[in-house]
Amino acid sequence: MTDPTTTDEDALRPLPKVGKPSGGPGRLLAAVMGDLRAVDGALYAAVAATPTPTLDRTLRHLSHAADHSKISFAIAAALALGGKRPRRAAFAGVGAIAVASASANLLGKRLVRRARPDREAARVTVDRHVPMPTSASFPSGHTASAVAFATAVGVVLPPAAVPLGALASAVGYSRIHTGVHYPGDVAAGAVLGIASAAAALAAAAAAATPSARTQALLTTARSWPRISIGAALRQ
Repeated sequence: MTDPTTTDEDALRPLPKVGKPSGGPGRLLAAVMGDLRAVDGALYAAVAATPTPTLDRTLRHLSHAADHSKISFAIAAALALGGKRPRRAAFAGVGAIAVASASANLLGKRLVRRARPDREAARVTVDRHVPMPTSASFPSGHTASAVAFATAVGVVLPPAAVPLGALASAVGYSRIHTGVHYPGDVAAGAVLGIASAAAALAAAAAAATPSARTQALLTTARSWPRISIGAALRQ
């Protein structure tokens, strides 16, 4: 029988401490962002690799028609002819588009500056191609404007919420399908669109509701004729 190889000294020696992972919150955030970008790229590649010849032409035309919010403006013009409430919904939708477009193009794209996807490397079929924009990829301006319009109009005119929401979703997906945006760009555009609609609706409500001081002045102004008449009768 051989002697044990571990001495009493070794047995009593404390185990080495397990330290915390190297790096702070910044490194963890960078790792999470790297994983999200990997998932984003994988989803983009999966859409590009899935053959959908029946949908390709339809989504390409839809994506092109959504340039400069042409679809939304056409719907707003039709709503403006439909009476007081549809007209109010149209104005709310157009205001939301203005906020979303400015936020996406003047803020989001300039701050993030994400490069557009490599459509050729992903082998996106030519049948899906629309002109590749020269602006940054994040966020999707088409999606932001379409979602902002659908949300604002849907709040003012609830029967329009579902069809316009479906249209905005189709516009967003068409930007991935045609290869000009990553899914993450479209998701960010949708969030920005909802926020833009909320901001536009809040601004419109504040403009339509007089402040307390304005209401007091109006009340005083309405009483002026009565004060003058009463004073004249007492003289």
